[in-house]
Amino acid sequence: MTKLVTIFGGSGFVGRYIARRLAKEGWRIRVAVRNPNEAMFVRPYGSVGQVEPVFCNVRDDASVASVLNGADAVVNCVGVLTEAGKNTFTAVQADGAERIARMAAAAGVARMVHISAIGADAASESEYSRTKAAGEAGALAHMPNAMILRPSVIFGNEDEFFNRFAAMAGMGPILPIVGADSRFQPVYVDDVAAAAVMGVEGKAVGVYELGGPDVQTMRELMHTTLGVVQRLSLVMNIPFWIAKIMATGFKVAQVCSLGIIKAPFTKDQIANLRNDNVVAEGAQGFDALGIRPAAMGAILPDYLWRFRPSGQYAEIKNSAKNLRNS
Repeated sequence: MTKLVTIFGGSGFVGRYIARRLAKEGWRIRVAVRNPNEAMFVRPYGSVGQVEPVFCNVRDDASVASVLNGADAVVNCVGVLTEAGKNTFTAVQADGAERIARMAAAAGVARMVHISAIGADAASESEYSRTKAAGEAGALAHMPNAMILRPSVIFGNEDEFFNRFAAMAGMGPILPIVGADSRFQPVYVDDVAAAAVMGVEGKAVGVYELGGPDVQTMRELMHTTLGVVQRLSLVMNIPFWIAKIMATGFKVAQVCSLGIIKAPFTKDQIANLRNDNVVAEGAQGFDALGIRPAAMGAILPDYLWRFRPSGQYAEIKNSAKNLRNS
């Protein structure tokens, strides 16, 4: 009989890639999300009825238990970058992860994969990182053989990192950033999905820190992005103390506007940017899984071309310019 996996957050950025890979492996997939009607795009990943979005609220025991019924494996991709209403860091990333693991253990689910993040630390200044660490602890408390994945910044067609800064580059001559000297090790989303599939299929357990082959500072990442989108913006670093004042102002504006004005960054994100986001020395990573991660240079042009001044015609325009100059 075909095995069943429940993917919490299976329509999100990382979850959809895991769902697609598992569908190709023949798994039946239950995509547990808050809004199933907005997740219908995952159904064509497999044959008719193979991939089904279902409603789930990770803050509720009964809701989580219902979507785990009959599952052979579970993947938790749920996380938030900013808090909104009841979806706080603690409710989603700490309590939610613990609840999923507890209900999975009670339901007799054999395997669990939990998506965390590099920098997860119970003693961190950032609440995001502290709750990521609490989520890992909660998952391992109930599912001691769970696979924990800690990726660095994840890039891919739907990412909120390179797409965001590439869009900003087209808005003016200056590209402002915070934490210019902090190092990152961007990892391709499909490589993270490949690692998760190994955990679902019981081929790997334990904690793995996932980073791509390139390590760059935030400033260097912006120059890489500008090169891909063919822009000449000036990269300007905002000192941390000024960024904290700005974050306070943005939060006040967001509250006063009832959420109409969205804060571009928060104090918690600034706290995270003070630290490097790279694979720790001695940590298990892609090498231990036998996966060769993709480099940024091989992937970024495939989806950032739309931010170039001439969009999809940029290469044609540059070619014509070379002909005129020859």
